[in-house]
This record gives sequence, structure tokens and C-alpha cells, in this order.
Amino acid sequence: MDIIRGAFRLLDRVVGYTGRARRLYYEIMLLGHVCPRCGGKPSMVREGWCWCSSCKHEFDPTVAFQRCPDCGGAVALHVRRYHCHQCGGDVGSRFLFDGLVFDRDYFRQRMAESRQRRRQQREQVRRMLASSRSQDLTLPGANLDDIPGLLEALNALSAGCGDHPRWAPSEGLDLKRYQSHIKAHLEDDPISLEEIPPLGEDARKDRIWRFVAIIFLAHDGVVDLRQEGATILVMKHDDAKGSDLFEGVEDSDGVEGPMGGAQAW
Repeated sequence: MDIIRGAFRLLDRVVGYTGRARRLYYEIMLLGHVCPRCGGKPSMVREGWCWCSSCKHEFDPTVAFQRCPDCGGAVALHVRRYHCHQCGGDVGSRFLFDGLVFDRDYFRQRMAESRQRRRQQREQVRRMLASSRSQDLTLPGANLDDIPGLLEALNALSAGCGDHPRWAPSEGLDLKRYQSHIKAHLEDDPISLEEIPPLGEDARKDRIWRFVAIIFLAHDGVVDLRQEGATILVMKHDDAKGSDLFEGVEDSDGVEGPMGGAQAW
């Protein structure tokens, strides 16, 4: 037995039954009442609020249709309860099923007053902080002659700084030179990228440029590439074989690259 599913089904039944009971209750309570403006048929739109289907007038049915049971006086909504204008007694609304009502104008006014008090408090705090602020401190300008020997020491520190070393750009990638170097070391058998001798003193930069060079050579169809773990093998291009390294790689537009098929970019 699925207890959880059964509980949810029971909850749906209860909610549906409550909705039907609410509608029936309001239809009975509004039976015989008409819109005070046009005489049309009113219907409930929410707890304690009616709507006329003829003139679209909205009103409180308790205030419009109900009177004080003690003195017969008119009823008005005060905060969250109805009270009589004449005797001041509380009046229970017959047009509330299981909800509550509140005076929107009252709460709107209270919220406006609360915001006004907060603004006044912030302004009062701002004035208090402004009045407690100290005066601006004015400092005289620095005089190097006030400290004996300071000017000579600064001149000694800055002496000899007139000649600045000339900036020289770092050596860039000579792609043709690296491609010629790699083709000169190609053999019939595959060799790894690490087996190709470096051309520069910076080992890290040289390895990057060798890798860039073999990518361009593979793009031109000069070499084939294959990857085995972390090792990249380079070999002379064989028309009968494709490259395993970039096989199946496609561009974002769906066009197959030069390594994986016959179409060219």
C-alpha cells in the first residue's frame, strides 16, 4: 500500500471538497441580494469581496448587506474586524467562509506613516553625525630645509638614473624555420615530438613552438600525427593513412576538419 500517494490523493479530495463547499456557501449567502449600484447579480471574487457581473462594480458584501444584530446600525470594517457605527459593537461577518479580511486603506496609511518615521529617524541620525564631525585638519606644505641633509640624500639616491636600459622585444616564432627543422628530422618511422632537437634556449617555449609547427605541417598534409598517452608521434604523411590524433574532430559549424576527412577548410 502506497501511503504517501494515498495521502496526496486524500489531500486533493479535501481541497476540491473545500472549494465546492465555499462556492455553495457564498451562493446561499448571496441569494436574494443584488448589486447596490445597478441591481445586478453579485458573485464572490475573494474572501469578503464581491463583484457585479453587470456593471463590474466591486464592493464589500458585509458592509453593503449586513446590519448590526443588536441595534441595526451600519457596519464598517475597522483594521481586521467589523464594528457597528451606532453602538460600536463587533459584528461577525456572514460573508467569510474560512478567511480573514483587513482594511487596506488602514494598513496603507500605517505603512506610509512607518516609512515617514524611518525617514525622519535617518535624517535625525545624519544631523547628529554631522554635528559631531571634527573640523578639517590643515597641514602646512613640506619644507625639505627643515631636515638637515635630506635634500643631499635624495640627490644621491636619484643620481645615475638618467640612462634607462633600452627595451628589447623577445624573439618571436619563426614558423618557416621550425617547419624546415622538423622536416629535416622526419624519418620513415614515427618519432616523438620530444626527439626533435630544440632550436632555442628556452625549453618550454621551444616545445610550444615545435608543437605549433607540426600542427601547421599536419594541416598542409606534410606530416601525420598520432597520440599515444602523453606522447605525440610525428611521421611523414602517407596518403593511405589518416591521422589518428585529430580523427573525428569537427568545427562548431559541423564542417569536418582537414585531418578527419577529405573536405578542406
